[in-house]
Amino acid sequence: MNPGSFEQRNISPKEAIQLQKELAGQLVIKGKPESVKVIAGIDLAYDKTSNLGFCSILTFSFPELKLLDIYSLYDTVLFPYIPGLLSFREGPLILKTLNLLPKLPDVLIFDGQGIAHPRRLGIAAHIGVLLQIPSIGCAKSHLCGNYSEPGMNKGDMSVMKDKGEELGYVIRTRKNVKPIFCSPGHLFGIKEAADFLLNCLGSYRIPEPTRLADIEVDKFKLSVLKTNRE
Repeated sequence: MNPGSFEQRNISPKEAIQLQKELAGQLVIKGKPESVKVIAGIDLAYDKTSNLGFCSILTFSFPELKLLDIYSLYDTVLFPYIPGLLSFREGPLILKTLNLLPKLPDVLIFDGQGIAHPRRLGIAAHIGVLLQIPSIGCAKSHLCGNYSEPGMNKGDMSVMKDKGEELGYVIRTRKNVKPIFCSPGHLFGIKEAADFLLNCLGSYRIPEPTRLADIEVDKFKLSVLKTNRE
């Protein structure tokens, strides 16, 4: 499977911002996929001392959320850490890891932002539009937009807005715990993305696909670094 390409040349921050604006204009933020049988959770980790990045992609049956497969890869990260341009740092490694999969899942869920981004192109939106695949951003922290704190019960939500534009939902996934920040990446409406994410919850604050991807990528990172030291 060839999941697409990414900007590989020595792109400047100014050029990256312009490309974000162009790609954001291609996003489709409405509806939802008709049939979903396999979804994927995606997360990354880094080693600052070696410039290595690590990516784990876990696939699950849906709606059962049964773990199907784990795919992990590491590589040197070339793009520097620049807030607002993280997809240029993370994207190439994510696409390389997706290339390990025999077939793209029906939905990609990212530990990161969708359109809740200053230029409406967080990592979920960037990869989603490149691959033309339904995608959702599920972030642990707030990046862009204003919101009111949702109610304290599981499933309570409030809208995130920026200059009057709806970007996503702040969702309480467990009673009396911090909310998560959900925004569509591509081929999902704003409310449809939030409702879909609610169907991915287990017993924890973070939805199962990205929660388990986070655990797996940390294990993978430690294993690689240990092997490289030996």
